[in-house]
Parts: sequence; structure tokens; C-alpha cells
Amino acid sequence: METILPWVGYAASVIIVLSMMMNSIVKFRWINLFGALAFSVYGFLIGAIPVGILNGIIVLVDAYYLILIYSKKETFEILEVDSNSKYLPRFIEFHRARIETYCPGFSFEPNDNTVSFFILRNMSMAGLFIAHRENGTVLNVDLDFVLPEYKDFKNGQYVYFTLRDKFIEAGFKSVKAEGNNQNYFKYLKKLGFNEVERGVFVKEL
Repeated sequence: METILPWVGYAASVIIVLSMMMNSIVKFRWINLFGALAFSVYGFLIGAIPVGILNGIIVLVDAYYLILIYSKKETFEILEVDSNSKYLPRFIEFHRARIETYCPGFSFEPNDNTVSFFILRNMSMAGLFIAHRENGTVLNVDLDFVLPEYKDFKNGQYVYFTLRDKFIEAGFKSVKAEGNNQNYFKYLKKLGFNEVERGVFVKEL
């Protein structure tokens, strides 16, 4: 048991450090909660009661804020933009490095078939959605970008579920998304997309 205890402490330290590297507040809270829990257990096992109690309190704090995050009611809206927007290309260029990590080579080339809008959460900019009409009834996603602090699937749920009727009214019957990023694939699957061929996902509306 004594040989295992130090490793519990090391593992807890690594988890805490990982939590500090998260851009998403949700991921930070979850990872930090598990790190604090491990430290709390470690503290009690080695007889360091203050360490155990302090980290136990941190676990409760993280749990409290996670409950607030998941129960918080937010107002979602879209702000449609066209090819004449000066802000849109500047937004894309500002976030270019992050966009390239999961959408390599993306370039904004709008035409009459382009669908583009910003996603607002309580009037704060949360993401950008760009797609185009393909074969008349397919909404082909070019970019589904979410700012790090809003990566909790709520943006995706809003776009692909709440806006479903809006897309149907516009004549779309399905949504298609392509990529080469495993995290993006997991995101799509959680939102009800099915992989029809390697790297190509489709969701019926």
C-alpha cells in the first residue's frame, strides 16, 4: 500500500495540471473535480487531513458550478451574415490557427448557395456556422466553429435540432459534414450524424 500511495499523489497532480490546460470551462471543471477527488483520497490515506478536507471542498465547488452550467437556461440566437460582411472574414482570420486544427485548408468563398451565421448565446459570440446548398436539398457544412469556452455541445444541439425546422423550411432534407479529425467525428456522432463513408457524415432532417 505504501508503494502505491505516492503514485496516487502523482496521478492527482497530473490530472490537476491537465485541467489547467483546458480552454473549455466545462472540461476544466470536470477534470479538476477528478484531480481534487484523487488528492482528497490521497490526503486522507496518508493522514494529511487538511489536504483531504481542502480538496474535498474543491470537489464540492466544482460539482456546484457544473450543476449551474448544465442547469443554466441560455438564450440562443443566430445572426445571419452575407458575403458583404467585413466582420466575418476578420473573425475567420483571427481564429485561423484554431480553425486549421480541425478544418485544414478552410477558406471562405461565398456564393448564392452559401448559408452563414454567427451563433449567439445570451448575446455573446459563441460560434460560426458556414455551409452551402448541394444537390438542391443537402446542407453541406463547410465550417462549424465553436469558441473554446462554449464547447459543451449546446451550440451543436441548437444548430442541428432547434434550427431543424428552419432548415426544412428552406428546402433542406439532410445535412452533410466531412472532415479528418477524430474529435470532430465524435462531435458529429453525438449529434446524430451517421458515417456513410470514410470521413463523410450525414444527418437526416
